[in-house]
Amino acid sequence: MAVIEKRDNGLYWEHAAEQLLIQPWGPNSLRFRVTKKNDFTPNQDWALTYSKDQAGQADDITINHEENTCSITNGNITAAINRFGWLKVTNAAGKVLVEERWQVKPGGEKTSPLGIPGRELKPIIGGDYSATMRFEAHDGEKIYGMGQRQEKQLNYKGCILELAQRNTQATVPFVLSNRGYGFLWNNPAIGQVTFANNETKWEARDTDQIDFWITAEDSPAKIVENYTDATGKVPMMPEFASGFWQCKLRYRTQDELLKVAYEYKDKGLPINVIVIDFFHWPNQGEWKFDPKYWPDPAGMVKELKSMGIKLMVSIWPTVDVNSENYDEMNDRGYLVRAERMYQDSYHFMGNETFFDATNPGARKFVWDKAKQNYYDKGVRMFWLDEAEPEYGFLYDFDHFRYYQGPALKLSNIYPLDYAKAFYEGQKAAGQKDIVNLVRCVWAGSQKYGVVLWSGDVHSTFESLQKQIVAGLNAGLSGISWWTTDIGGFTGGNVKDPKFHELLTRWFQFGTFCPVMRLHGFREPAEQTIEHADRMFNQPFGSGAFNEIYKYPHATYEILRKYLFMREAIRPYVMEQMKKAHTDGTPVMRPLFYDFAKDEQAWDVSDEYMFGPDVLVAPIIHAGQTERQVYLPAGADWIDVQTKHTYQGGQTVTVPCPIDTIPLFTRAAHPLESLLNFKVPAEKN
Repeated sequence: MAVIEKRDNGLYWEHAAEQLLIQPWGPNSLRFRVTKKNDFTPNQDWALTYSKDQAGQADDITINHEENTCSITNGNITAAINRFGWLKVTNAAGKVLVEERWQVKPGGEKTSPLGIPGRELKPIIGGDYSATMRFEAHDGEKIYGMGQRQEKQLNYKGCILELAQRNTQATVPFVLSNRGYGFLWNNPAIGQVTFANNETKWEARDTDQIDFWITAEDSPAKIVENYTDATGKVPMMPEFASGFWQCKLRYRTQDELLKVAYEYKDKGLPINVIVIDFFHWPNQGEWKFDPKYWPDPAGMVKELKSMGIKLMVSIWPTVDVNSENYDEMNDRGYLVRAERMYQDSYHFMGNETFFDATNPGARKFVWDKAKQNYYDKGVRMFWLDEAEPEYGFLYDFDHFRYYQGPALKLSNIYPLDYAKAFYEGQKAAGQKDIVNLVRCVWAGSQKYGVVLWSGDVHSTFESLQKQIVAGLNAGLSGISWWTTDIGGFTGGNVKDPKFHELLTRWFQFGTFCPVMRLHGFREPAEQTIEHADRMFNQPFGSGAFNEIYKYPHATYEILRKYLFMREAIRPYVMEQMKKAHTDGTPVMRPLFYDFAKDEQAWDVSDEYMFGPDVLVAPIIHAGQTERQVYLPAGADWIDVQTKHTYQGGQTVTVPCPIDTIPLFTRAAHPLESLLNFKVPAEKN
């Protein structure tokens, strides 16, 4: 007979050395933990940080010792365990949300002779466990979220997804289901999830315990609100960050950067942030300006401030063996360790190792250097690049070890701790409006004031299509602040008319992203050897220009139009940022987020809502001059271009010449700043 009792404000079940604890964890939500160790891992809540102290009391805990069954109810959600140990979760109406898939004897409902349990903790010889959770599949289920991925599918049903961080892939193991639940795999281990037609399977390669969280609600908005209650809300975005960010790979000198800033201002073009990309430092792991090319950072910051422009500076977590900080960091154990042979884990213009962001001492060390060399000179925005971290091309996670344990066990937490190092440092220094750019996130990263961007994506229409899906699923995963390299990062030739078309369409899309940021490594590259003395004689310079006023006049006129359109709608953008802060509401979201009762809206992946009142239909094919747009049922829609009103629940065909992105606003709540927008005259 199993041991069943009330414990720790929850329901405790134990049998044959397996312990299971189910606790209320926020409204209409339950946390589940399973272990075969002596006890559950103490003080290890991972992403579930915000509802711990306000988890609430269970509405009902029922234990039937005679039948060896039990259940726990918290608002709309109930978890039940039958006499064989099978777990089933239902909502208030009795609808099954998730239930374990067991295929084992000795009998009873839903058994088979296959000998496959619904949950497994398999010992790793001499160490921890590998974990597997199997759930029954449901016909017609649609699954969204999972962070940011380079896929065309918005709905991940039928997909196999890696649980690992990579350049362009940010793993947030949270899903939103059309069956009325949200599910968080609360485990930062390397693994895999399979959303197959016959089962859903979550796997962790190295862990202490199984840990997941489920919430039951009747709308996508409430599911995301509960999830961000549990993992943390994004701060309130400062107004300046809702404007235009200018960036390229790379501004090489202080004079070059200031010249670009002045040219934007001289032409009367809106600009709020300008960015200094990588290799402005003497060496990786020194976190300071190279004085040869950046002689007066404090003066530069003041000069930009006089123009109303904020400066963002690139930070890499890499530490070169020749860095002035390498020996000290190595001696103190502040670097990621290798399990076999060589310590270095990355090679880019040198031999580097990543600082260990899971180590509190390492976080403080890096922040102290950044504070001394950047913050104290006026820099208040940091671009936390390489945040996965990027282990070359192999990503042999079993080769690396952190302060907190093996990379296999917790590598997905790295980008969160990396962001935490700077957020907590800036907060301790007295900064209130914290906005940092990151290349990767995990569940809960949003509470550290990060803007996720989609990494080094290619300059193609296919890539543009994937960024729409990436941004939508990121928002559903709690990452409300999201952006992309407008135009793509690699492959865009500034002399090629085909790239001008792509850039134009991407710029239009970027106008209606939470953060509007232009970036890219443009061709033809400008090669120099200014750093050759410390970079193994490898030429390293800059990409071609990437300022909007340097593109051909016809292209420039369109980019200028959308730059001012963004300026016109910024009050509306800030309204959405407030909703993101208070409720966790994504700024850009799929149609079904606002129109959940429209079944067709759940299948649309190339349109989205930008806030509650604007529908955006980006152009994702070269040469396209018209497109079909589905208008969700439940509202009437005004075409921003033609001012024609359409009834929702139908597909319409609209023209989209090169200067037009299809935009619609709700007739009941029209966005007047969009409907009445006119391009200002050029400054003489």
